[in-house]
Amino acid sequence: MIPAHIRIGAGAGFAGDRIEPALELVERGGLDYLVFECLAERTIAAAQLQRQRDPAAGFDPLLLERMRRVLPAARAHGVRIVTNAGAANPAGAAHAVAALARAMGMAGLRIAAITGDDVLGLLRQADYPLVDRAGTTADLSRIVSANAYLGAGPIAAALAQGAEVVITGRVGDPALFVGPMVHAFGWSLDDAPRIGRATVIGHLLECAGQLTGGYFADDDRKQVAGLARLGFPFADVAPDASAELGKVAGSGGALTIASCKEQLLYEILDPGAYPQADVVADFRSVRFTARGPDRIAVTGGDGRPRPDTLKVSIGYDDGFIGEGQISYAGPGAVGRARLAGTIVEQRLAIIGAPVTDVRSELIGVDSVDRRARAPAVEPAEVRLRVVGRSDSAEAAALIGREVEALYTNGPFGGGGAVAAVRPVLAVASTLIPAVQVRPAITLVEA
Repeated sequence: MIPAHIRIGAGAGFAGDRIEPALELVERGGLDYLVFECLAERTIAAAQLQRQRDPAAGFDPLLLERMRRVLPAARAHGVRIVTNAGAANPAGAAHAVAALARAMGMAGLRIAAITGDDVLGLLRQADYPLVDRAGTTADLSRIVSANAYLGAGPIAAALAQGAEVVITGRVGDPALFVGPMVHAFGWSLDDAPRIGRATVIGHLLECAGQLTGGYFADDDRKQVAGLARLGFPFADVAPDASAELGKVAGSGGALTIASCKEQLLYEILDPGAYPQADVVADFRSVRFTARGPDRIAVTGGDGRPRPDTLKVSIGYDDGFIGEGQISYAGPGAVGRARLAGTIVEQRLAIIGAPVTDVRSELIGVDSVDRRARAPAVEPAEVRLRVVGRSDSAEAAALIGREVEALYTNGPFGGGGAVAAVRPVLAVASTLIPAVQVRPAITLVEA
């Protein structure tokens, strides 16, 4: 029997998101499904490196803490969980959650791991054009990961097999929400207009607190109350793929037409053609209507048949970043900091440091908007940051060493110097034929 509606909650919008709002949704939100969206572009590449060091690792380090906090209430209220926190190791994540469930006395909990997004082997067999820059995949040395964005089909299938927790690797973010809709309502994935409207809902929910005022807030210009207790959103979805958005009564934040409009356009290049694994969604006919405090109806949206290709996110080792920082305060702080930056750049040339892309910037003056070279009002303190790139960690470390040397060899009054070297895990994208990617579902029972 097709339900009149299902309620899907957004439990996380990124890997480091808060856990309390998700627990609030499970305990008080009347949910049918809870989605933890935890995977950014670089996250899965970093997870692949972790798995290379430890085959049992490679999934979101907060996954087990999230499960420990929400599983008891989710089981008590019949809430099923979908998450991409499996990252580079969905199967390992499923077994870890099963072990946790056994330890918590939840025998019989069924967990599904969805794999097949790892296409590194395919990329090594052929050369594919890059879509975000000139060149091909052959130009990327030291590739560490390649993961295709899967769609909603495997998630719906796992739920149909009785999974109470579904753990994926890379999937399209909206697909995490579309999957439960397809399962609950029995939609065909070939129904492009309906899947397009469902993708609108998934896209609105995928960043969690952004929709309820978190990223929307802007001091006095766009005031949002209760941000320290920000409530995450849910959607009451109907079989026609319309929805009403809301949040738990009494939670912080604000769900408004304005916050919904901002989230709708977030990360969208063409509102008329938003390609996903299941559909090319069209957002141009979307309409929002206020139904009451923190209740927004969503209608409209459309879709065209799915593309023949899947986007692949490629992570590759791109050398090292070396960095040094030091603070200056008092009259003339900006001028002394600029002089210090010039000294470091000259020193790197004198010693022949094999570094490139060296840049000096003043945090609070021009570190974000680099056109702002002359502040209208000179700040009382600034922090100099000198940063550059190198193929070796040893060479990158020379930048921080020269910044530290400013204590006695540069302008007076410098303090709080720090130095750091970090590897660069860069990301590129390509497209591969969808028929070459074969998702698989593995069921694990606690």
